[in-house]
Amino acid sequence: MSECKGKSSWPELVGVQGTEAEATIERENPLVNVIIVPEGNFVTADFKCDRVWVWVDASGNVKRIPIIG
Repeated sequence: MSECKGKSSWPELVGVQGTEAEATIERENPLVNVIIVPEGNFVTADFKCDRVWVWVDASGNVKRIPIIG
């Protein structure tokens, strides 16, 4: 992750609403796009510096630490 620019992880967002996390992440690192993913869904395994997966539970709350990738 060292090759990526800007903030790269957001542990403080675990438990907050996914849409709130999305806004915070994009404000704190405008170089990334946030993709909200329901827990249990599959995503591509490639690494990208401009992407942050935000995993949410059935209530829309962040379940994992959002990180660049």
